Amino acid sequence: MNLQTKIPLSSQEPKIDYHSEVMTLGSCFAENVGEKFKYYQFRNTVNPFGILFHPKAIETFLWMASQDEKYTETDVFYHNERWHCFDVHSSLSNRDKYSLVIDLNDKLLLAKKKIEAATHIFITLGTSWVYRLKSLDMVVANCHKIPQKEFDKELLSVDEIIQCLQNCLQLIKTLNSTAQVIFTVSPVRHIKDGFVENNRSKSHLLSAVYEVVSKVQNSIYFPSYELMMDELRDYRFYGSDMIHPNEIAIQYIWERFSEIWISDSAKNTMKRVEEVQKGLTHRSFNPDSKEHVAFLEKLTFKKKQLQQEFPFMDF
Repeated sequence: MNLQTKIPLSSQEPKIDYHSEVMTLGSCFAENVGEKFKYYQFRNTVNPFGILFHPKAIETFLWMASQDEKYTETDVFYHNERWHCFDVHSSLSNRDKYSLVIDLNDKLLLAKKKIEAATHIFITLGTSWVYRLKSLDMVVANCHKIPQKEFDKELLSVDEIIQCLQNCLQLIKTLNSTAQVIFTVSPVRHIKDGFVENNRSKSHLLSAVYEVVSKVQNSIYFPSYELMMDELRDYRFYGSDMIHPNEIAIQYIWERFSEIWISDSAKNTMKRVEEVQKGLTHRSFNPDSKEHVAFLEKLTFKKKQLQQEFPFMDF
């Protein structure tokens, strides 16, 4: 008896291995994927501007990084005892104005280098809903708890998202013409927008992505959203908020991603890395025992072996 509908996935090229440079951008699901790459010690950069929920925010980030733009004091504002920038997530906000501006520009320089070196860029789109700041007629990446009356809420059309994604690909291409761009739509439901509104939002993203990847070389779609909706159709795969995928769901989607994108040689290395990672979290009831000392020596040896082969690994 088959109790699950499986989404057919085809093996993809170029494969990701331990010589690859990966960048993950977008919504909180991009952070989930980035954490997996980090755990397995791949060379990976995650969201230099923090979580970016919608395509316009990602486009702005790529524009600033690729065009050597700079932030100044006029691009930040003070609210709730912290300085913020409308282009970035609140995790970057700072108590000091000048520190924030310096940090933003440092991250732009880093982002440009990482895009130039990237072999794979993983972009997760979270929502089609955006907030436009009335005073500046500007779509923001984050409202930073400014009163909602200061914004107009808008739903990006399919055509607007198509144009936005095409711009993103072109901006990446100006820095790196060979990077493989992997789009996905976040399985996180934005219920605060409303149940019907969330479905409208996701449908716009899906329609736009399919249109773009069907016509642009070196871009492809990975069905994270469909895996959650069709293969994991049960609330036991959600967190306590019933909105975000839980660790089991994230691990499942990661394994399905690995099936088609990670090279066989890298999978063997991943097993060795996981042995070390699990060993590092092991807590002995008797730290002074001969068995535990021998365990630590063996763990150190395994770690050094990996670091000799891959000097960038940092356990």
